[in-house]
Amino acid sequence: MWYGHGYGVWGWFFGTLMMLAFWGAVVWFVVRATSDRGPFTTRPTPEEILAERYARGDIDGDEYRRRLDELVAR
Repeated sequence: MWYGHGYGVWGWFFGTLMMLAFWGAVVWFVVRATSDRGPFTTRPTPEEILAERYARGDIDGDEYRRRLDELVAR
């Protein structure tokens, strides 16, 4: 393993510490990759934000279509 002969307790300690750090990093990466708030999530597009506002009733149908046309025209 990592600690070999002649390193004694310190070799075992640092070998164990390295294994814990490795598996901790693996778990952290998997949790962040599958989380809703992780770094791998994408931001909503302007069209999606506009659709959400329309769905919530913040803007009416005419305002939604006018703003959507402006977004598409860009």
